[in-house]
Amino acid sequence: MAALYFSSSSSFSSGCGFDLHIFFSFNLKNYVFNGGSIRETRYPSVTGGLVAASKAFDLQIMASNRPLLIPSPRTPAVEDLPTIPIFADLAKPNSENPKLVMRMDSNNPLGNHTNTEPTLNSSSRRSISSVQSRASRGNSVSGKSVSGVSFDLSGSRPVRHGSRGAESDGFSMSQRELSDEDARLIYINDPEKSNERYEFAGNTVRTGKIAYIYFLVIAILNQLPQLAVFGRTASVLPLAIVLLVTAIKDAYEDWRRHRSDQIENNRMARVLGDDGFQEKKWKNIRVGEIIKISANDTLPCDIVLLSTSDPTGVAYVQTINLDGESNLKTRYARQETISRMSQKERMSGLIKCEKPSRNIYGFQGNMEVDGKRLSLGPSNIVLRGCELKNTTWAIGVAVYCGRETKAMLNNSGAPSKRSRLETHMNRETLFLSAFLISLCTIVSVLAAVWLRRHRDELDYLPYYRRKSYAKATPENYNYYGWGWEIVFTFLMSVIVFQIMIPISLYISMELVRVGQAYFMIQDNKLYDEASNSRFQCRALNINEDLGQIKYVFSDKTGTLTENKMEFQCASIWGVDYRGGTTCMQGDGYSVQVDGQVWRPKMKVKVDLELERLSKSGKQTEEACNTIVPIVVDTSDPAVRLIDYQGESPDEQALVYAAAAYGFMLMERTSGHIVIDVHGERQRFDVLGLHEFDSDRKRMSVILGCPDNTVKVFVKGADTSMFSVIDKFSNMNIIRATESHLHNFSSLGLRTLVVGMRDLNGSEFEQWKFAFETASTALIGRAALLRKIASNIENNLSILGASGIEDKLQQGVPEAIESLRMAGIKVWVLTGDKQETAISIGYSSKLLTSNMTRIIINNNSKESCKKSLEDAIVTSKTLMTQSGISQNTEGISGTAGTPVALIIDGTSLVYVLDGELEEQLFQLASGCSVVLCCRVAPLQKAGIVALIKKRTDDMTLAIGDGANDVSMIQMADVGIGISGQEGRQAVMASDFAMGQFRFLVPLLLVHGHWNYQRMGYMILYNFYRNAVFVLVLFWYVLYTCFSVTTAINEWSSVLYSVIYSSVPTIVVAILDKDLSSRTLLKHPQLYGSGHRQECYNSKLFWLTMLDTVWQSAVIFFVPLFAYWNSVVDGSSIGDLWTLAVVILVNIHLAMDVIRWTWIVHAAIWGSIVATCICVIVIDAIPSLRGYWAIFHIAKTGSFWLCLLGILVAAVLPRFVVKVLYQYFTPCDVQIAREAEKFGYSRELGGMQIEMNTILEPRQR
Repeated sequence: MAALYFSSSSSFSSGCGFDLHIFFSFNLKNYVFNGGSIRETRYPSVTGGLVAASKAFDLQIMASNRPLLIPSPRTPAVEDLPTIPIFADLAKPNSENPKLVMRMDSNNPLGNHTNTEPTLNSSSRRSISSVQSRASRGNSVSGKSVSGVSFDLSGSRPVRHGSRGAESDGFSMSQRELSDEDARLIYINDPEKSNERYEFAGNTVRTGKIAYIYFLVIAILNQLPQLAVFGRTASVLPLAIVLLVTAIKDAYEDWRRHRSDQIENNRMARVLGDDGFQEKKWKNIRVGEIIKISANDTLPCDIVLLSTSDPTGVAYVQTINLDGESNLKTRYARQETISRMSQKERMSGLIKCEKPSRNIYGFQGNMEVDGKRLSLGPSNIVLRGCELKNTTWAIGVAVYCGRETKAMLNNSGAPSKRSRLETHMNRETLFLSAFLISLCTIVSVLAAVWLRRHRDELDYLPYYRRKSYAKATPENYNYYGWGWEIVFTFLMSVIVFQIMIPISLYISMELVRVGQAYFMIQDNKLYDEASNSRFQCRALNINEDLGQIKYVFSDKTGTLTENKMEFQCASIWGVDYRGGTTCMQGDGYSVQVDGQVWRPKMKVKVDLELERLSKSGKQTEEACNTIVPIVVDTSDPAVRLIDYQGESPDEQALVYAAAAYGFMLMERTSGHIVIDVHGERQRFDVLGLHEFDSDRKRMSVILGCPDNTVKVFVKGADTSMFSVIDKFSNMNIIRATESHLHNFSSLGLRTLVVGMRDLNGSEFEQWKFAFETASTALIGRAALLRKIASNIENNLSILGASGIEDKLQQGVPEAIESLRMAGIKVWVLTGDKQETAISIGYSSKLLTSNMTRIIINNNSKESCKKSLEDAIVTSKTLMTQSGISQNTEGISGTAGTPVALIIDGTSLVYVLDGELEEQLFQLASGCSVVLCCRVAPLQKAGIVALIKKRTDDMTLAIGDGANDVSMIQMADVGIGISGQEGRQAVMASDFAMGQFRFLVPLLLVHGHWNYQRMGYMILYNFYRNAVFVLVLFWYVLYTCFSVTTAINEWSSVLYSVIYSSVPTIVVAILDKDLSSRTLLKHPQLYGSGHRQECYNSKLFWLTMLDTVWQSAVIFFVPLFAYWNSVVDGSSIGDLWTLAVVILVNIHLAMDVIRWTWIVHAAIWGSIVATCICVIVIDAIPSLRGYWAIFHIAKTGSFWLCLLGILVAAVLPRFVVKVLYQYFTPCDVQIAREAEKFGYSRELGGMQIEMNTILEPRQR
């Protein structure tokens, strides 16, 4: 293995966030400090002792029994924020950093790296205020220290796919103070006044299309007397049939939705009235009403919390019905409203909030109560569909109801896409439209010439009769002058030749896609037993695109891996606890609680050396995560299990590991947690928390510890943590930890770093004051909190690092190998460290030992450009060393040495923001593998857009988390994994499934079938419509261009919707050119979709040429056979009708590969049905051509003509098909022959030579 590094930076870039853990003691969530819960705790003064000066500090902390609960909303990043003097006495962090491994340039400090890190959506969804001091009790602090500050309100730049494009230069709606024009006003407990100015939507939900204009226009034209080619009833029939089929399908779906809506709307909720809370139907709830929700109830609308059963206003909710996440989340009520509700008085006030939006993670508003103005954020609102958990009751005011709730606004389904095949079909349809206009123009011009030549004979021609002699004075009879006759002839030609435009094809394609989706959903190869989930087809209109995928862009965590984390090792104070003896304890660690045994639900392997360390008394701690302990019963009443629920699998792994080593989380309240530390219960008070955001890439918690100290613990990715570590006092530990991190990453482990420092009384007071001020700010709240967090997260002592294993999903290596053999390029886009991604690349067979790695890590545009240029030269050299040769791995490229490109997110900042995109594409298109590390969500979408803009190849993106949504929506086909990170990716996807390995049967089997079937169906529909139109056209040429038809009008309108539509639909759903076993055994067969073998312009024009021949045979054989006979036009018209229907079905039968009884019934049944319809039509005396079929069918020449037509029409096609398959067979035909003549005997030992995989077609 060779590795080439192009780097000008020694830094790691971070594209994903890890939740804070500091090893083995306790875990915290974003709770406020409970003033009354630590009254006996004393914290150190500035001097560190318990002196008299600290009593005032203790008194100030303990004064309030109700903490200030002001969480901060999730808001974009803001630059040039106001400066708040915080920790002026603290030394600034040193910008020097030791060099990191596997980098060429060691001069760039880690501290400078933050300016070029990929940026995610900045978030500080919830923040915890420390307790409100006695001095500030009862007073609003929203006006403190914010007035008079200058903010940068410059306009935002257009979003780019580089990481900088994710930032915002100005304030978003969630950061600006809401104006009356931009806000909705809700009067608390006064729905009448709330709806007085504007009638808000009620709480009724209704989830319950468009006629085809072309058929409608044709039907309207035929109603005009001058253009009545067909009977008025007959002309409406195609439109009626199309609408009937659509109406039946839509009516059934609407009935199901209506029934579900009725159940939902009639559910009961408790609404505050004059006599307390009373039962009320959901559909009658109005904006402004106060609602009470009990435990395990579902919320009927979006409400702002006013009070909960918890004295500090905390409520736990489960959002599984909204975003699919089963973990518990915390929401908060403001302390001012809690006190009002607890006093049993009728509450009033005004809420000013943003207008309804689809953003389920954002909310902006403020509330005026008792003259105070309180800010509201995302953690103060609970959305419709959420369930209240672990909270006895909660009370809130309705702010959004019915269709205005965020759940209903997000209920629009997957974004609509159009398949590549349908786009090409529309191009062909334009050609057919032009051809139709040409036919009509030819007929009208020739009619004009004929009328001019015979203008003196028009009065008495028996078949024209311009003059009517019914009266004494002759007058014009249905004649409007030469000019109008030309116009009417053109429009009548449009009516006669209408089926040249295959409008019915769109209906047929809908039905076929439904059938294809059914078989994909029912395929057991796509069924995930672990999650008991089947394949989901959320977008029916791109099934066939699955057969033409050239690029697969995949996330790593949760997509290639299971996202089920398992703690493996740790580095503590520079000591690597890895590789020691591990064992699985019997029942694991347990504690006694009220005579019962409590133990963790999940068992973890324990490293014996690390276990001895944990018992030695050496300080090893964890903090700040979103884990909630849920105690569940077992079959043994003496044993209970603790189920740790959290927002991240990483958190769960660390908390379960902590419990296995004797640090078990036992209890959590809003202001403290209780940890059992080897049998001793310890209580820790949460004084404040700064959540993770994508700018800092770390999070921190301020704790009041049992030893009367206040500490700040910080956790984050190594790139962000080493820049805030005190390097002077811990250089040896830092170097050792860096080395351990590299080793962990090389093993494919996910890593994080933990640091800590003590806070003295002065520092804590300064932080507390600034935190309260920022938490209540109405402008730039999130950015202020980020600045405060950055100020306190300095001069940390490093505690260590952890390594967590995320195992590969079953079958991933084999799946990637099959995809590569199919000519599909697999690119992995991950936010993990480079070493972790490379390790996973090898274990998944994405990277192989014979590949040469080109690694690009840069932190400037110039160095990135130089690295790309050098890499392009290197790759070309490597790819041409052995001369032009066929790649034995089946991937694109012509060289003997495959190349793998590995690039980090920092380099992509400069590549995707400028003119370097073309160079990256040139380099990446020649590589066998591309691995992007530390990338942000927008960068993932930018990589996909890079390929879509420069090639015509189909792209597919697959992921499992919210950070994959932009990538999934950018790709031609988006697939969501139903994994551990909720259902955001699934809700944004076109298809959803449970495992990455399901891509192989999905693409190689169903994708191939869908593409082959749909491609053939489109060509066949063009053919069967055109052959009928051309027969009518030939007849017009022999009837003085009068646009009369020999074929009965009812047969004309029934041809495309009844006579010949069913067989093509059945074949397109059921036919299989190859078995799934063959397609899986030989992935190269997927290349037929890349080469567009089933549908292309060449096939279209060959089909049209064959159509002209067949239509000529159908028309002229009977014409010459009955030239001098007395057979009337209706009789020969019936012959033409039967000949066309039988011929197109024989044509279809020649191409069917897998015959089933359903296919037999459809094809031969269609012919029988046509014969019956012709007989019935001719047996009706009121219709033209009465008894015609009976007159002509009793003659021998009728049957002889019919046989001659069939043989002469299909003979050229049959001969060409045989010669083509014999002399130049394609891969599919070769495999089909091998499959047909003894699969088990011959195919097993046969090497089928496949066509070469084509290079991507550049635009």
